[in-house]
Amino acid sequence: MVTAFDKCDTRPAHIDAILNGLDRYNPETTTVFQDYVVQQCEDRTFDCYANLALLKLYQFNPHLLQTETTTNILAKALTVFPSPAFSLSLALLPAHTQPFGLSDDNAAQSSDFVESIQKLAHLNTLLESAQYALFWSTFNSDDLYADLVADVAVFEELVRVRIAVEVGKTFREISADTLAQWFDLKSREALQKFVTDVCGWVVEGDLVRVPKNRENEARSEIKSERVGMDMFGRVIRRGFEQPA
Repeated sequence: MVTAFDKCDTRPAHIDAILNGLDRYNPETTTVFQDYVVQQCEDRTFDCYANLALLKLYQFNPHLLQTETTTNILAKALTVFPSPAFSLSLALLPAHTQPFGLSDDNAAQSSDFVESIQKLAHLNTLLESAQYALFWSTFNSDDLYADLVADVAVFEELVRVRIAVEVGKTFREISADTLAQWFDLKSREALQKFVTDVCGWVVEGDLVRVPKNRENEARSEIKSERVGMDMFGRVIRRGFEQPA
């Protein structure tokens, strides 16, 4: 069962009241939403609907935009890929921050805020395209990436869990060396601890075996088509028809 987009089991009552009332359009509620983003970063929760409401307030009130809060929202969205949370958040940001050159304002394009947005967008592209090893090498190549996700508690662990979920949907077995690259876990001990304790998978020599589930189970599918004689008749008749 898919959870409704506007639902979040961990959402505080006062945030829910704002989202379901006229105050969600009140600029004065930005500080409340900003505090809620801090809370999400600290307690490992994620409320996409509330975060989008804050970004919408920023869109209507550009002078209220806080760059750190905005980058934290995007960093949190990375930890729930492949959901559309990141792309939806990105779409609410100013045009000059977009990674597709929507503005000719060179000064804006070179700002630290724009650079941060575009670096996070690049990480999201790598995750969504399942380039996990490249994601980690990119992430580790520049200290700015670590700074951008510094407020998000256990960011790396959350991303590894999401990668594991996607791997578990696709594979029944995979080499340990490949997983070590995809999880950015250098030692065999760290890899074995993660795949056994967190994922519940089994390490057998150089292979990691993933238990069968609804997504990775090979199932034969038999498709049949019933073609009536009347259909053949129409084809034959068209062969004798004169072109107009």
